[in-house]
Amino acid sequence: MSQQSSRRSEKQKIDWHLPSTSSTASAHHMGTELLILTYGTLVAQLCEDCKRDEDINKELDKIGHNIGTRLVEDFLARSNITQCRNFHETAEVIAKVAFKMYLGVTPRVTFWNQAGDDCSLFLEKNPLMGYVEIPDKHSYLLYSNMICGILRGALKMLGNSPEQL
Repeated sequence: MSQQSSRRSEKQKIDWHLPSTSSTASAHHMGTELLILTYGTLVAQLCEDCKRDEDINKELDKIGHNIGTRLVEDFLARSNITQCRNFHETAEVIAKVAFKMYLGVTPRVTFWNQAGDDCSLFLEKNPLMGYVEIPDKHSYLLYSNMICGILRGALKMLGNSPEQL
């Protein structure tokens, strides 16, 4: 019996695991860091696969759109946000809650048009650009175009018109 308990304590000494991901905040933080570190590799691979920057931009938008259509459910479940009353409120929630939740930044909502159905989200610091130098030969590359696709896909799932982007 003492030999068996000795084995258990030995196993406990060497048995280790990563920090608990039961906390949604730490899980999102780890996911954000993973996205930031791997996004450059994704874009680099697209640069090898596609000849023109316009094709890379379209592919990034398409990937983002697919992510955005699926991300809405996760966002709504985790944020406890109620339905927004108008596009202005939707833009504010996206900027202040969604961007903070998934990328750790909060963009400014600016440049509203007269009708209130068009605006820009301005990032002071783009977390996707942290470890990247874009070669001169890709002067038309929209490096963060996946974010636009995510927004377009998410708004589509929420019933907002993609033209509002």
